[in-house]
Amino acid sequence: MSRMTRTRFAPSPNGPLHLGHAYAAVVAHDLARKDGGQFLLRIEDIDGTRSRPELVEEILADLAWLGLAWDEPVVFQSQRLASYAAAAERLRAMGLLYPCRCTRAEIAAAAHHSGPDGLIYPGTCKGRKVDPEGAAWRLDMAKAMAMTGPLTWEDALAGPQRATPQIFGDVVLVRKDAPASYHLAATLDDAADGITLVTRGADLFAASHLHRLLQALLDLPVPRWHHHLLLVEPDGRKLAKRRGSPALGDARLAGEDGHALADALRAGHFPAGLSLGTGVG
Repeated sequence: MSRMTRTRFAPSPNGPLHLGHAYAAVVAHDLARKDGGQFLLRIEDIDGTRSRPELVEEILADLAWLGLAWDEPVVFQSQRLASYAAAAERLRAMGLLYPCRCTRAEIAAAAHHSGPDGLIYPGTCKGRKVDPEGAAWRLDMAKAMAMTGPLTWEDALAGPQRATPQIFGDVVLVRKDAPASYHLAATLDDAADGITLVTRGADLFAASHLHRLLQALLDLPVPRWHHHLLLVEPDGRKLAKRRGSPALGDARLAGEDGHALADALRAGHFPAGLSLGTGVG
């Protein structure tokens, strides 16, 4: 018997939502509703000083304006710090994490290859005696993959995938400036929320290789994934808060019809100059 479809939209309150967020939320909401499932809302608010609590109410108002309703109380990552710490400690006890105090400049000077998250860590701190106080903690990728063996996962659009988490190298799972990396927190949260279909943009396709590895290491349930295309600008770049993409809140406060906007996004009718693309490359 198949599990009920449970999806989620998980914005970070570090800037106003834009049309790209609206499209992602509509996709997640509609995939759940199509199967008579549940749509959840999670606020990813552990990104240090970038997280702005005052934006949470705006996010909720924007989603309601679009006509999207979530089925359970809103979850905040800041309420789950103990679960992130416990998972990190478990990985340490398995001998899979090591502390790293390298700066970005030091990594840039020594790295030779790039991966999905940027330069691949050259392993400078691996095997060395490093003061763990205030350090980042990296995953020993080779040891982790040897422990799990080959893994697979499935994308609803791209089909079956062989997991290749080695493309990330020894990735940071516990940051110096946050309780957990995106990769660790999102993987744990999706399991805790019972998410059966992880929806996100195609720019995060590679992340699912790593998340599948973390699920195996931590004995977490394995969902299916759905990596949708992104709304992109004429130059092919995805919409982004940091570049000042128009905010949904501005349209909402101007009296525009949010339900009509959501229906337009569903129909593939986008504002002038915007289109669907991968937003990568």
